[in-house]
Amino acid sequence: MAQTESMRFPGSDGNELAGVLHVPDGSPLGSVLLAHCFTCSKDLHTMSRLADGLADVGHEVLRFDFAAVGESEGEFVDKTVTNNVRDLVAAATALIRRGSAPCAMVGHSLGGAATLLAAEQLKTVRTVAVIGAPSAPSHVGHLFASDEEEIRRTGSATVQIANRAFEVSSDFLDDLEKHDQAGQVATLDRPLLVVHAVDDEVVHVTEGERIFHIARQPKAFLPLLGTDHLVTSRRAAERLSQILVDWLAETL
Repeated sequence: MAQTESMRFPGSDGNELAGVLHVPDGSPLGSVLLAHCFTCSKDLHTMSRLADGLADVGHEVLRFDFAAVGESEGEFVDKTVTNNVRDLVAAATALIRRGSAPCAMVGHSLGGAATLLAAEQLKTVRTVAVIGAPSAPSHVGHLFASDEEEIRRTGSATVQIANRAFEVSSDFLDDLEKHDQAGQVATLDRPLLVVHAVDDEVVHVTEGERIFHIARQPKAFLPLLGTDHLVTSRRAAERLSQILVDWLAETL
């Protein structure tokens, strides 16, 4: 049975980030770094179920909170995709310092976009997987379409996302346009797995298909049936966990 331990480490802007490390019995097969979605946290069922599933077969897994969400320090209004990418690098560095270099990265939704953008900076990462990821960070801009005018006029505004309030800045909107995710995917020199719920209403499945189309071999695209963007179906979550277990067995 895998054990868990809390981790805290400095993030990109000096904020202390919080994580949970899942440590398997015996020598780990490898280390996996998980990146959660935009307004989620490390404790979202998608992250905890994946961490448990991967640790149960022998992987050491770190799930952590990006700055300003969950138990990590920071203000949401300061959040950008650039900062998320830097926080991913900081989390990987924390693993390296404890002697557990991340062998794989798995990112969900906008966390998947950050994973694809960070991969080039992390030479210890040997394989990458994304779940419900957009083909470009700017895809999430539609979430703020009705509030963009106010955000631009005042510098920031409170927006409702999944019935929760978040302070979003104009810097965040500007940052969405700065990233060449397609270019990073096209030159990624490691195996890439793209998993996407066919019925995803937040990030359409065609976004995952675009990522797969751009990527070079070796790569794989696997659809998830009967679930949503957050993979709330336990049956689908179990299938997702097995998909990742099989992928890591083939690519690590």
